[in-house]
Amino acid sequence: MNVEWVRRHCLSLSHTTETVQWGDHLLFKIGGKMYAVLPLSPGGNFLSCKASADEFEDLVERPGIIPAPYLARANWVALQSEEAMSRPEVKRLLSQSYSLVLAKLPKKTRAALAQ
Repeated sequence: MNVEWVRRHCLSLSHTTETVQWGDHLLFKIGGKMYAVLPLSPGGNFLSCKASADEFEDLVERPGIIPAPYLARANWVALQSEEAMSRPEVKRLLSQSYSLVLAKLPKKTRAALAQ
């Protein structure tokens, strides 16, 4: 499982921070709120991130994409393997997840990030 290209893309998005949580999950955050989760050990899903409410239903109907455990109620999807979507599609989905989470941050936090 090659996670470096996902990591590079996430870190290219402004003000992204990364942290390891829950033992072996790499989290990407904006303003302290996560927008992508990447397990570092094999055996689980490849990647989880937020989708738009409109796109969520369409995504989970695709083979290899499921509602993300514990986060599906917030429209998060989980890609079960790296092959579930093409790299350009994954990058678009990650950028969208970033934008969705950024838009929900408190106004004060967004203003601080804009400086």
